[in-house]
Amino acid sequence: MKFDTIDSRLLGLLQENSKKTTKEYANNLNLSVTAVYERIKRLEKSGMIRKYVALVDKAKVGKAFVVLCHVKLIQHAKPYVLQFEKEVQGLQEVVECYHTSGDYDYILKIYVRDMEAYRDFMVTKLTALNHIGSTQSSFVINEVKHTTRIPL
Repeated sequence: MKFDTIDSRLLGLLQENSKKTTKEYANNLNLSVTAVYERIKRLEKSGMIRKYVALVDKAKVGKAFVVLCHVKLIQHAKPYVLQFEKEVQGLQEVVECYHTSGDYDYILKIYVRDMEAYRDFMVTKLTALNHIGSTQSSFVINEVKHTTRIPL
């Protein structure tokens, strides 16, 4: 797919606020409403825009306790890796999971209500998964920067 500077600017505007009207984007880009509509449809069809979501304030829904949990598997055998990845998909408290290099195999980002809820999560859910060798948790003191915007 051909991607130009107008597409880049449009994606920036959509990442900032995808609830604006096509006319508002058109005015900002000095294009016709039809041209902007067609560009958005092309970006969606190509998969460059995967979906639209609402960003929820985690404090207002009682999930402001953020934990980064490093997980080490007992072994790096493919079946263990695949099973862990499948099982972690079912843990609603885990909002992000990354297979990483370094001392630990995975880094999980977890949202829960408080320390007690995190303890319950660790004891009843995470450490109940097969093939976990060890974990190390870091608790977020202050969120300095958080964005969903992909730099273009």
